[in-house]
Amino acid sequence: MRRREALAGIASGGVIAAGGAIAILGLPSGEDLPGDFGSSDDGSYEVPDDPLAIETVDAPGSEAGEVLVPSPDRATFVDIFGTWCPPCIEQMPALAEAHDRIGDEVLFISVTNESVGEDRAITEAELVDWWDEHGGNWTLGLDPRAELTERYLDGGYPTAAAIDATGTVQWSGSGVKSADELVAGIEQALSAGEDGT
Repeated sequence: MRRREALAGIASGGVIAAGGAIAILGLPSGEDLPGDFGSSDDGSYEVPDDPLAIETVDAPGSEAGEVLVPSPDRATFVDIFGTWCPPCIEQMPALAEAHDRIGDEVLFISVTNESVGEDRAITEAELVDWWDEHGGNWTLGLDPRAELTERYLDGGYPTAAAIDATGTVQWSGSGVKSADELVAGIEQALSAGEDGT
């Protein structure tokens, strides 16, 4: 009997986790996948919506305010992360190195869709402490309605996307990437902007 109870407990945990993912990200459909936005042979794709206003947080390397993602006047690099995500923590040193190498040439932003506030999953002070503890030193943004996450999440957390000045995603990928991979993706977005492609 205990085996059945254990299996039922494990199964119900999976149902709860899946329900949470659906609540945050919505149901997946073929239309929501990045590659379905009319991707070209080189893997780039356009996102058909206007830039999103993303609230930024007062944290190391970041000022409170708002930025448009993607930036309407320059290339944008977006990192989508969660403080609860061990691979996201593992990704932070490579992000810091990529930012040091090429971050001044683009809007370089890390965004979380966690609910931040007094009665939320994480307070702003806890988010800032997490950011500081893991070496964040660039723009930090909030996506509480997961709109940006829905547009750019490419499989799982963390996800990174390099978007040229026209709003075309030139490179994206999920999972832990090296600084060289991140910089190469950003360079794709920069060179596409120079070529006008």
